[in-house]
Amino acid sequence: QVQLVESGGGLVQPGGSLRLSCAASGSIFSINTMGWYRQAPGKQRELVATITSGGSTNYADSMKGRFTISRSNAKNTVYLQMNSLKPEDTAVYYCNADVVSSSFSYGHYWGQGTQVTVSS
Repeated sequence: QVQLVESGGGLVQPGGSLRLSCAASGSIFSINTMGWYRQAPGKQRELVATITSGGSTNYADSMKGRFTISRSNAKNTVYLQMNSLKPEDTAVYYCNADVVSSSFSYGHYWGQGTQVTVSS
């Protein structure tokens, strides 16, 4: 069993910053790609950014230059630094991870989500 737990969401003013964290725990052998997605009210879930175990990153165009994804392989944790936040960044942010378990089975896991609200 693998769990992903996000933290760091909250209320921030436009132009402000937040740092999200997502820690994976459980029967983990290795983690391949980790990522962040978000879902605003009434909209589909969309990609924010992904990062491979080797550190290669991919961003949605609207996040490039404002958001930075990083990870600690030692801590099985992925981070999302969000700067210059806009009201349209308001959403529930979810992390996910492609995990190889200790029994060498493969699974794709999601966290429970953390709310980010950008408002004055």
